[in-house]
Amino acid sequence: MAKELKPAKRVSLPRYQQIAVDIAERIVEGRYKVGEKISARSTLASNFSASPETARKAINVLVDLQIMEVQQGSGTYVASKENAQIFIEKYKNVQSVQEIRQDLLESVQRQKEELDEFSDLLNVLVSQTKKVHDISTFVPYELKITGEAQHLEESISDLHIWQKTGATIVGIQTDVELLLSPGPYAKLSAGNTIYYVGNELAAQRMMQLFYPNK
Repeated sequence: MAKELKPAKRVSLPRYQQIAVDIAERIVEGRYKVGEKISARSTLASNFSASPETARKAINVLVDLQIMEVQQGSGTYVASKENAQIFIEKYKNVQSVQEIRQDLLESVQRQKEELDEFSDLLNVLVSQTKKVHDISTFVPYELKITGEAQHLEESISDLHIWQKTGATIVGIQTDVELLLSPGPYAKLSAGNTIYYVGNELAAQRMMQLFYPNK
């Protein structure tokens, strides 16, 4: 399947800046020649459907960039095609940076939405788990590991969890991901949530293993 093309993006600029860019493009294309007189009030205001004040501000931008020049008592003239080209290239670079920034923001938003959806699904799983513990020992229990827990930063293998409790760990929720079927070398840290299967006695032993004083 062909990859869907995203619509072209364009950074929103103030109207006078956009007119300045458009004039520079016309100079580069040769539609306005070096030495040609351009009147902000008549030529630009009518060509770009802008007010004389907006057109004048656009001309001032181009004068500042030495793309156009003011000849006292005569008017404003195109001064440099090369400077117009430099201005257009810088503008395109700004467009690219803004597009990348927008893509990153959209990517972050998508990830947040996916994480929120996962969190909702996990909450549903936990809710259903609590309701059916008395029906099946193969539905996981959960145990929150806090800073008060024993055996922090010890691995599943080092703790001999199955031998001591009869419980089998099937998942560990960390701050950033859900580890399913974690291996024997997975360590348990404060802030983790352990998901395990076993009978009611295994659940009691798990609690005693990590929180012996409760």
